[in-house]
Amino acid sequence: MTASDASRPFNILFLCTGNSARSILAEAIMNRVGTGKFVAYSAGSHPKGEVNPHAIRLLDRMGYDTAVFRSKPWDEFSEPGAPELDFVVTVCDNAAGEVCPVWPGQPISSHWGLPDPAEAKGSDAEIALAFAETYRLLNNRIGIFASLPIAALNRQSLKARMDEIGQTQNTSEEW
Repeated sequence: MTASDASRPFNILFLCTGNSARSILAEAIMNRVGTGKFVAYSAGSHPKGEVNPHAIRLLDRMGYDTAVFRSKPWDEFSEPGAPELDFVVTVCDNAAGEVCPVWPGQPISSHWGLPDPAEAKGSDAEIALAFAETYRLLNNRIGIFASLPIAALNRQSLKARMDEIGQTQNTSEEW
């Protein structure tokens, strides 16, 4: 991070495989929690092409404008005119054997793996609970990250803090 970075909000990209649930939820949360300090985006390495309807229902209930969300490929963020990224956070689940996208370049990157609620099985209530739990975990992690004194941390310290946040224990079992 440089002194010029303080003159604009930090751009953060949340990546997962399908860009239909976890990364969309993270984008929504950061744009609410980090208003004025962060601008969040989301993308996927193999986007589904549509946002998961359970994610849309949850975000609707939470008062988000869901018309702004779409499932998109991560390469949109490497095209000319794309926002200059300060941070990239992968939210896919290595433990489930899911392949997480790797982001090249200079943004500070971290992995905050979470089970994919889109893979949840069961009744509508059980699936809704999986999405709510993912939202809760992301909200906690993003709240911690957004409150960091970014300007006071060097790149190495900031990366270490981001990695620590990503290691906070999930309280849910694999769906």
